[in-house]
Amino acid sequence: MENLTALDDREPPWPAPSRVDPPGIADERTLLAAFLDFHRATLLVKCSGLDGEQLARRACPPSTLSLLGLLRHLADVERGWFRHSLDGQEIAPIYYTDRADRDVQFDVDPSQAAGALTAYLTEVAAAREVAARHELTDTAVTRHGEVVSLRWILLHMIEEYAQHIGHADLLREAIDGVRDQ
Repeated sequence: MENLTALDDREPPWPAPSRVDPPGIADERTLLAAFLDFHRATLLVKCSGLDGEQLARRACPPSTLSLLGLLRHLADVERGWFRHSLDGQEIAPIYYTDRADRDVQFDVDPSQAAGALTAYLTEVAAAREVAARHELTDTAVTRHGEVVSLRWILLHMIEEYAQHIGHADLLREAIDGVRDQ
């Protein structure tokens, strides 16, 4: 994804980042980070080549999901788990002010695409930096008061991305017929 970091505030369509397959053999931390980075890059591949209108399209009515909405949502998820929960930063979500109204992340306008990419790339970079400073056994407290480790957060993030990549597959195919990216 490093080749996209220079795209801050660039209007779509964006080029596809290169994806690196996770190694077959490595230590636990390397594997967790590699799988998470593969999923992060996959989301951006699903968004590549589309204009703002296509990124904002709710391609599977009545769902409010769009690729742009997923990008915004995952920026907030990255921020919440790594910077807020794990690192203890007093930092508000980017796209909503009240947990009861967090679906506002999916209320998108095509003109928001460049800013959403910038926010996403910023949060991914910050998440990597925070994770690098912590041990896999370091803990965080969830919004429900549960204590979880960085290991758990990384596994949860892989799960979160895998779920949303499935959504992105369907959205992308409905938008322009592209499959198997």
